[in-house]
Amino acid sequence: MNYGTLAPRVVVVSRRSELDELLDRHGTRGAAGYFLRQRGRSLDEVQARHDALDAALTEVSAAIPADWRRGAVDRADLSRFLFSPEDVVVAVGQDGLVANVAKYLSGQPVVGVDPEPGRNAGVLVRVTANATPWLLPAVVTGAATVESRTMAVAILDDGQRLTGLNEIYFGHGSHQSARYSLSTPDGGRERHSSSGVVVGTGTGATGWCASIARERAGSPALPGPQDRELTWFVREAWPSPATGVTLTAGRLGPGQQLELVSEGEQLVCFADGIETDHLTLTWGQRVSVGLAEQHLNLVVA
Repeated sequence: MNYGTLAPRVVVVSRRSELDELLDRHGTRGAAGYFLRQRGRSLDEVQARHDALDAALTEVSAAIPADWRRGAVDRADLSRFLFSPEDVVVAVGQDGLVANVAKYLSGQPVVGVDPEPGRNAGVLVRVTANATPWLLPAVVTGAATVESRTMAVAILDDGQRLTGLNEIYFGHGSHQSARYSLSTPDGGRERHSSSGVVVGTGTGATGWCASIARERAGSPALPGPQDRELTWFVREAWPSPATGVTLTAGRLGPGQQLELVSEGEQLVCFADGIETDHLTLTWGQRVSVGLAEQHLNLVVA
């Protein structure tokens, strides 16, 4: 990234804590505490996690050089936030937060900060807040270690598109049975009735795709995070005189696409679990899913 004479901008991405959401819902700490006790949980635990997130956000803010620009965005507002080419993005939270922001970027470096080391898996939030004072300048000077993570893209036949770092889901928004036809790169074609199709990257191989693969005999090998390959799975394909169960899993390499044609109304594609940011398909509309040109530049050290 060439910053030229323009001061870098650090954009801190976070999401509201569970405590914030509980107080919104129940109004007072007493009511929130009662709600948690009824479910065998403690307000002290939720408060501790809130405090850890708040401390990490404070430490990251203090690490931003005084002459740099800064911004902040909540996870819920990502689809409305305009990122700039010179941004350094710092996602403070769980691994999923990095995946949530990745689809809205175009090559900006992302630093994943883990506010609770040992509690999160640390797949994408690879550093702690106390590393940011030296890591942020290293990102700008090009001295930081960066991994180029493969992403997937879904493109509708009308040109609409979305990208995902972990996976792209196609099917009914409620995950009930969806009817569609599926075509593979080698010329295979089959009509399906299923609870949807998941196309995942190597990063997503630790999540949704991993759970599907573990339960399926003969599952294709899952790629690594930087491999230029995807895996795809049909979920719960239903055999009937009109629908088959033969083409239910496979891999996609460079230049290969999985094509899906809707045979129903209001089928959707969404990425990385953000269901509110989705593409909607009508009857007969086609979506192609394959490797994205876009990558996530994940800062790891």
